[in-house]
Amino acid sequence: MARTRTNIHTPTPTSALLVEDVSKSYGEAPALDPISLTIERGERVALIGHNGSGKTTLMRIAAGLLDSTTGTIGICGNPGGSLPARASLSYIADQPTFYDDLSLWEHMEYVARLHGVDEWEQPAADLLGHLGIYDRADDMPNRFSRGLKQKSAIALGFIRPFELLLVDEPFVGLDSSGKEALLDLLASASDNGSTVVVATHELSFVHTVRRIIALRDGRLVYDGGVDGIDVDGLVRTEDPAGEHDGEGH
Repeated sequence: MARTRTNIHTPTPTSALLVEDVSKSYGEAPALDPISLTIERGERVALIGHNGSGKTTLMRIAAGLLDSTTGTIGICGNPGGSLPARASLSYIADQPTFYDDLSLWEHMEYVARLHGVDEWEQPAADLLGHLGIYDRADDMPNRFSRGLKQKSAIALGFIRPFELLLVDEPFVGLDSSGKEALLDLLASASDNGSTVVVATHELSFVHTVRRIIALRDGRLVYDGGVDGIDVDGLVRTEDPAGEHDGEGH
C-alpha cells in the first residue's frame, strides 16, 4: 500500500479530479481496491501500471462511463457522471469506437457541435493536419488501422472544450510522428491551463510530468514525484523489495 504523503492538503471543492474511496468489483473479484487521491487544476499526471493494474477501470469511472462499487468521484466541483462533469472533461479511450456511417470529418463536426463549438472547421482541419490524417477526412474511421483510429480519437478528444483531459494508453499504435504530434497537443493543453492525466508508461510523456500515480493489481502503490523513480519497476507486476511503495508527493 502507498505510504501517507508528507504534504497532505485538504482537497478544494473545485479540484479537477477528486477520488474518494473508489473501488470496483465484479462479483467477488476486485478490479480496483478503495482508492483516494486528488488532482488539482493545472496538474499534468502520468498514471502508470501493468496491464490489468486498474488504470482503465479508474479512468472509465472518472469519465462517468462505469459505475464504481464504492466511493465517489468529483470532476471540477461536480459529481462524477453528471452533465456538468461530462461537459468539463474529455476522455480518449484506449480502444476508440466510431459510428459506422460517419466519415472522420462528420465525426469532428458532430463532436464539436455537441459541445457547443460553432467555429469548428478550421480547428478541425488544423488538428487533422497536425496528426497527419487530413487526407483521410472523408474516409470512415471504423475501417482505419489501429494507428489511424488512435489519431482519429485524439483529434476528436481535442476538438471539444475541456477543463480535464483523461487519456488512456494513447501512444499504443502510433508512429513516431504521431507520438510527437500527441506530445505537442498534451503540452499545449497544459499550457492553456487544462488538467491532463495520461495512463501510460511511455517515457517521452512520463518525463514531462512532475507527478506519477502507479497502480498494481488494483492498488495504489505510488503517488509522488518523478525524480529518481524507476518507471519500469513501478510497472512490473511484482516489486519484492517494496522500494517504490509511495514516496511522499
